Amino acid sequence: MKKEKHPKDEKQNTKEMNSEEINKGVENPEISETSDVKEDEAVNTEIEDLKAKLEEKSKQCEEFKNMVQRTAAEFDNYKKRTIKEKEALSLDIAIDTVDSFLPVVDNLERALKAAENMENNPLKEGVEMVMRQLKDCLDKLGVEAIEAVNNSFDPELHNAVMHVTDDEIGENIVVEEFQKGYTMKGKVIRHSMVKVVN
Repeated sequence: MKKEKHPKDEKQNTKEMNSEEINKGVENPEISETSDVKEDEAVNTEIEDLKAKLEEKSKQCEEFKNMVQRTAAEFDNYKKRTIKEKEALSLDIAIDTVDSFLPVVDNLERALKAAENMENNPLKEGVEMVMRQLKDCLDKLGVEAIEAVNNSFDPELHNAVMHVTDDEIGENIVVEEFQKGYTMKGKVIRHSMVKVVN
């Protein structure tokens, strides 16, 4: 048979437990203070560890950010350099192509010069038409004839094949052009062959 607990007994037990806990705290106040100090030290240590880890991760993030920025800058420079190289290569190819057509231009100019005195000649008109079309194509490509006669001699544009002396004209002046020179977008395709007064 179960023994029933009397409410008076329960109150007594609770009083005894409370008094025991109070007595423990009173008898050993150092124990509770020490445990509080240890807990505070543990929390502080954990906070310091977390701070150190956070600082380390922040440094890593900064390094990764710098690395990404450097890589992006290098890639941007690479793209710009590649575009410049492509443009230079394209210009060189165009110059080589135009250079191979220049003898045709020279021969058409000679044919027109030989036919200067001919009037109403269908052959002359045909050559003139071809010459106009060819010059239009060269203009669209940015090809320009180098002005030589009556200008100062420029070794970057002219190739002197003859020298004459004439006190009336002046020094280093081009007096005659034997073969036209051409430039394309500021680059010389072919130098003018000229006669220069010294």
